[in-house]
Amino acid sequence: MPRRIDIYDTTLRDGTQGEGFNLSLQDKLQIALKLDDLGVDYIEGGFPLSNPKDEAFFREVRAMNLRHAKIAAFGMTRRRGMKASEDPGLAALMEAQTPVVTIVGKSSEFHATRVLNVDRNENLAMIRETVNFFREAGREVVYDAEHFFDAFKADRDYALATILAAEEAGATTLCLCDTNGGTLPEQVEAAVAAAKAKSSAKIGIHTHNDSSLAVANALAAVRAGASHAQGTINGVGERCGNMDLIALIANLSLKLGCDVLRPNTLKRLTEVSRYVYEIANMNLNPGQPYVGASAFAHKGGMHVHAVQKDPVTYEHIDPELVGNTRRVLVSELSGQSNIAAKAGRKFDIENDKAILKKVLEQVQTLENAGYQFEAAEASFELLLRREIGRHRTFFELVNYRVEVARHNGGAPVAEATVKLKMGESTEHTVAEGDGPVDALNQALRRALKIHFAAIADVHLIDYKVRVINARAETAAAVRVVVEWRRQQPDGRKEIFGTIGVSSNIIDASWQAIVDAYEYHLVHVEEADAA
Repeated sequence: MPRRIDIYDTTLRDGTQGEGFNLSLQDKLQIALKLDDLGVDYIEGGFPLSNPKDEAFFREVRAMNLRHAKIAAFGMTRRRGMKASEDPGLAALMEAQTPVVTIVGKSSEFHATRVLNVDRNENLAMIRETVNFFREAGREVVYDAEHFFDAFKADRDYALATILAAEEAGATTLCLCDTNGGTLPEQVEAAVAAAKAKSSAKIGIHTHNDSSLAVANALAAVRAGASHAQGTINGVGERCGNMDLIALIANLSLKLGCDVLRPNTLKRLTEVSRYVYEIANMNLNPGQPYVGASAFAHKGGMHVHAVQKDPVTYEHIDPELVGNTRRVLVSELSGQSNIAAKAGRKFDIENDKAILKKVLEQVQTLENAGYQFEAAEASFELLLRREIGRHRTFFELVNYRVEVARHNGGAPVAEATVKLKMGESTEHTVAEGDGPVDALNQALRRALKIHFAAIADVHLIDYKVRVINARAETAAAVRVVVEWRRQQPDGRKEIFGTIGVSSNIIDASWQAIVDAYEYHLVHVEEADAA
């Protein structure tokens, strides 16, 4: 029978301590639902005494019908010189009414004396009395042993005494924390093994990524007997981040054969990872293991040729196991295999060597001029369609004009005018925007919507500009890459990219915007005709 590893998510508490990672109350509730659907065992919601948002979270989450996960409230041991029953922090934890309470305590005499101003015996009493306070109230207690691995190196016996004090008081899980993130895997393994030998409670692991070893350290702990792992989605957190639960879950399940999450939910890892990025308004990490957009992307022609014969040649797992997809990138490094794989059977050209050669030459010429099609797959498809005669132009530009005016003391105002020919019709529209690119996009959308209602289903979600030849200073050419989201006729959503290159940033933006709408419209037209 596979070994069960409990997954404890602290994205909503420890994760929010990371720079640039901020969540509203509604964000936290939505992520909690997503984590429950994924099948994590524990969701740590925050510290109810620290801010009104966390207090409200515990109140609101009680009304949610979670199917699997237990909600945990986080707090510290009682204050020195105070009874547990009189401590306002512990009272707030009790009022949160969570089935699980996670208590963090000091593992070393150094931290007890330097931070808490108590001696080693009082520190042990604080741990015992706090854990016992919640156990007598019927709560499950997870004890987080802060700085455990540093403490273990300094005074092995006292570090072990702190977790045994928590166990004696009724803690069911003793989670050993690499709080500073500086411990090596072999050191983690030795300390966990020592704790496991002394305790009959469940041993947990909580690691940080300051040495880029958070996942490796968690796996080392599991090898040594830990059966409870704490971390965050995408590894968000203070400093260099917490241990990334996404990678850990995939490794535990696919590499070690452990039982994690709920049955058949591993394939939702990619979805959950990207959901958290989107909720927090953060850019996705394309190189993130298992779930990143580049995790199963193949660019070199030799690689693509091999993957087409057998994906095992250059992929350590089937991407579909974690809900990801294989991608073939097209660039100047590509061979005809890349073009054939990218076009697929959709265009029926995989065996047309002349067309493949022509498209590859065109890609290489454009990339030499500054284009990059790796993140602009829609622009590549339009290029391909033009070469094989399956492209259709939906409108013809007569002219556009963009003006930015700023009056003394006022904010700049952007206005764009677009004039298009569509068959026998001419559309002349004007729009204001937050900037010149936004104004141009709004004017174009306004003109297209008159003839193509489907334009309402495609939206810009990210915009990037890169200078190509910086030595030319302000006369340098720029590459604009735009990311879009469109709703397909069957209701599914697609993310795609387009590109434009010019010495004029407005014209480069225009190219990318036009490609997006032509790509969307041609797919809508083909779906309607099918």
